[in-house]
Amino acid sequence: MIDDLKKVHELTLQLQKLLEDPISSGEREVVIEQLNELIEERGKYMEHISPPYTDEEKHLGERIFRMNVDIQAKMQHIFSDLKLEMKRMKKQKKTQQSYINPYKNVSSSDGSFLDKKK
Repeated sequence: MIDDLKKVHELTLQLQKLLEDPISSGEREVVIEQLNELIEERGKYMEHISPPYTDEEKHLGERIFRMNVDIQAKMQHIFSDLKLEMKRMKKQKKTQQSYINPYKNVSSSDGSFLDKKK
């Protein structure tokens, strides 16, 4: 079981190293794919870990937990950047459409006669 915990620790270090540097929007997709692969692999090893724990395992588990808090914060930052970029792209697309067809959303009945009698 200590080997599985050491492998989880190693994978957690890889996750932390991957998230250390700022991530540009161009490489975000590749980084997210690598993150998913590491998280899935780490999850497989975590399934084999069960109590009772030795003192060494408890110490290693605490280190993993502290690193995981940092990793989650960085991943949340990536997620919020992605949401912001998606909003910006949506707004840019809407603005671009309004330049192409400025009268698309205008619903005016100026100069027309509507007969309301039957």
